Amino acid sequence: ATASHDLRQPLQTLSLLNGNLRRLLVEPEAAQILAQQEMAIGAMSRLLNALLDISKLESGAVKPDPSDFAVNALFEELRLEFASLADNKGLGFKVTPSDVWIRSDRSLVEQILKNLVSNAIKYTRQGWVALRCLCESPSSVRIEVIDTGIGIPADQLHHIYDEFYQVEGSPDSSEGYGLGLSIVQRIVTLLDVKLGVQSEVNKGSVFALSLPAGHGQAVGHVPRKSAERPVRPAPDPAHVLLVEDHAGVREATRMLLRSEGYQVTAVASMAEALAHAAKNPRLDLLVTDYHLQHGETGMQVIEALRRALHTPLRALLMTGDTSSAVNELPRDPHLRIASKPINAEQLLATLRELQHV
Repeated sequence: ATASHDLRQPLQTLSLLNGNLRRLLVEPEAAQILAQQEMAIGAMSRLLNALLDISKLESGAVKPDPSDFAVNALFEELRLEFASLADNKGLGFKVTPSDVWIRSDRSLVEQILKNLVSNAIKYTRQGWVALRCLCESPSSVRIEVIDTGIGIPADQLHHIYDEFYQVEGSPDSSEGYGLGLSIVQRIVTLLDVKLGVQSEVNKGSVFALSLPAGHGQAVGHVPRKSAERPVRPAPDPAHVLLVEDHAGVREATRMLLRSEGYQVTAVASMAEALAHAAKNPRLDLLVTDYHLQHGETGMQVIEALRRALHTPLRALLMTGDTSSAVNELPRDPHLRIASKPINAEQLLATLRELQHV
């Protein structure tokens, strides 16, 4: 977990500095250079995340946590995430509503489907991508990701789960690394479920994931809200207390927030945060890293400041740790958790949302 956090910190700094520069430099040539830089940072982030995912799966650090969950709520989140991506390529994205429930690890099933849908969009030049759920039997459910893409030649099918392998003819091969299906295969093995594929060149592919059926009521998991469009903070600047022990990330975050009009106090530890709160109790928002020095955590900072101020201080917890410990953190209406590296627009959108909680 610590290694994952440390590896993500430099990327977090780069991403926020890029966001700062995009606000300061308005010349067309400079904007174009920064846009290319942002794409490179995004590519670095995706590759690092994929490699860390593989490392965690191979080390046995990921343990399934099965529960019953509604397919329809998961499908709605996937629709919100991928509809615009498909639309930007001129593709349809068909999501068939379902009242089926599944018994498995929701986050891992979500990761499988995200990889499959992302690949389907990537390898489809025209037509559509579809997501649907079928009941195979009273105890088994099949989720299908269907596309009208370039298809996979029969002699390449047994290679598609290999690391760094990419199907020949991909129109966007420069945007991927051939790791998505390798991660999918590892999760499928971990969950002890089945994944099948049928494909025909120039007609498309169908990936079918078979899972145990679950039981539940009509009300399912509440979909996460999508980020709002960027809007400047209110003229009366909100006071943000930033707690980050990495000097580069702390300074990049401070500059970004100040450029957006926030009043920012940046500190490196829980002791400094409490000392500031004692002198300046008017705090509107807290932004804190999860892993701090000397074994401190961002959750401890949040809890300590809420006790000191006698108020449910609105807080954003940023973390490069993707272990189960973070997934099991308590949630409340005044807390948001973001995975590093988070780009400037995502960070600012989350703070704007918190301001209106």
